[in-house]
Amino acid sequence: MATEIKNTWTRAEITEIYNRPVLELIYQGATVHRQYHDTGEVQVCTLLSVKTGGCPEDCAYCPQAARYHTDVKVQKLMEVEEVLTAASQAKESGSTRFCMGAAWREVRDNKDFDKVLEMVKGVNGMGMEVCCTLGMLTEEQAVKLHNAGLYAYNHNLDTSEEFYDDIITTRTYDDRLNTIENVRKSGISVCSGGIIGMGESHDDRIGMLHVLANLPEHPESVPVNALVPVEGTPLEEQPRVSVWEMIRMIATARIIMPKAMVRLSAGRVRMTVEEQALCFLAGANSIFAGDKLLTTPNPEVDADKEMFQILNLKPRPAHKGKDTPQPVELHQIPGTGILV
Repeated sequence: MATEIKNTWTRAEITEIYNRPVLELIYQGATVHRQYHDTGEVQVCTLLSVKTGGCPEDCAYCPQAARYHTDVKVQKLMEVEEVLTAASQAKESGSTRFCMGAAWREVRDNKDFDKVLEMVKGVNGMGMEVCCTLGMLTEEQAVKLHNAGLYAYNHNLDTSEEFYDDIITTRTYDDRLNTIENVRKSGISVCSGGIIGMGESHDDRIGMLHVLANLPEHPESVPVNALVPVEGTPLEEQPRVSVWEMIRMIATARIIMPKAMVRLSAGRVRMTVEEQALCFLAGANSIFAGDKLLTTPNPEVDADKEMFQILNLKPRPAHKGKDTPQPVELHQIPGTGILV
């Protein structure tokens, strides 16, 4: 029996799932995962900061905000050829999705955006899934990215609407939802998740998942990030999130958004292979590879290759399942042997 895909989850329903005994929750996440995905496959993504630092926003977790005193040095937008070389190296290392991040509040229609469009065309031409995270987008800009060959756009909700103002004041929750809507309208797939460990409550985590699961269409990709505290940011003293908290988020996301790629994202550098294996068992099927996630540390490529060998995992091919129909539950017509 395939798990129902729906966009009418109540907060109470999600709360009940999230609070199940953790071993039962892992089992249920694994069961749903098996219905919709190849459990031996994990999507390997590489994230490159193509324009670093100097951001005017005040996201409390981010070392790229201009107002915080961190070790991040401001760098202008990279040249197209530099980015394409990095994408080629990522492909050789086993990545099938290449994501480009720019520390902008929003996309502006200028020469820098034109360069990003050239980057998108180039990476798309390599046969990789190409993703961008550039801040807020208008509908017209999303269409331009789509026409250039953009496969996915990342725009995280970060946390619940109730806790959001404690973390960011320079843009609203609705701003984020509007960008996601503009991306969806353009035909680009949506990548949207959040961060745990910022001082939010369990109810805030459930609230964020509730919003994501009740979008008109579920995001194709849901990154689950554990905060990596950075010195100089307001959240530098936050304690580390436990693996069990990550597992609760991953398994709940898997159960309520069965077809999504659930991505084990920031914070993985602090996890053992055994802890990551539990996350894969609970329903995660995507990771970021490479030694950095924008500006924060990430496990080295060789360490990930060794983990894949130990767990007998293989990288998921690019563009897999884009048009794959969801599983169908068959019913027998009473009194006949006919399945419909």
